[in-house]
Amino acid sequence: MHDIDDLERRGLPGVVIASEPFRDAAAAQSRALGLEVATVFTPHPIQDRTDEEMHAMADALVDTVVNAITAGTNTDHQ
Repeated sequence: MHDIDDLERRGLPGVVIASEPFRDAAAAQSRALGLEVATVFTPHPIQDRTDEEMHAMADALVDTVVNAITAGTNTDHQ
C-alpha cells in the first residue's frame, strides 16, 4: 500500500492487487493512509499455484486491472 501511495503522490496511477482474504486489511490500510486507490481482488490462494496457473490468472485479470487503473475504482474479480 505504501508503494501505491508513493506512486499516486508522484502522479503515477497504480492498482493494488490482492487476494480476497486481504480485502479488509487493504481497506483499513487505505483509510489509514488516506488513499482512494483502485483495488483488484483475486481468488485465494495464490501461493501454491503453478507458473502456468499464475500466467492464466494474470491473463484473466489484465482487462480488469486496466479498467481499474483508468477508472480509479475498486474492482472484484472472482
